[in-house]
Amino acid sequence: MRREEHRTENKDEGIKEELKAKEEGVKAEFKVKEEAAKEAAPKETAGLQPVYFDFDKSFIRDDAKAAMKANADWLKANPNAKVRIEGNCDERGTIEYNQALGQRRAASAKKYLTDMGVSAKRIALISYGKEKPVCKESTEDCWQKNRRDDFIAE
Repeated sequence: MRREEHRTENKDEGIKEELKAKEEGVKAEFKVKEEAAKEAAPKETAGLQPVYFDFDKSFIRDDAKAAMKANADWLKANPNAKVRIEGNCDERGTIEYNQALGQRRAASAKKYLTDMGVSAKRIALISYGKEKPVCKESTEDCWQKNRRDDFIAE
């Protein structure tokens, strides 16, 4: 009887060690994935504010001018910072059309910032078209949230 108990205890210890090793492996894998996610995440917006656009338009609306001024003020106060303006669109329209519209929106914001005294050398542009929605419902409220420029400090 004691031999069986001893075998059972050894078997239990082996299972415990195996489980502990698997747990350590899972923890290590999670940590690697967590670090990769942090690196892949967009850089801090640093208090920079998005601006929103009307359907099929790329001009800076009157209600976006305060946000654009705040963004320009932040960039002037942080002369070593660069900004990436990301043009976005709602889901309507072709991929190609929305890529071009997103680029026009980003260029419009860049011009606004340069007109306010921010160096064009500090501003990069990219268009995501309809590829990065913040809202995925097919409603006007949702589409409005997706028609935007995001400002990412670099």
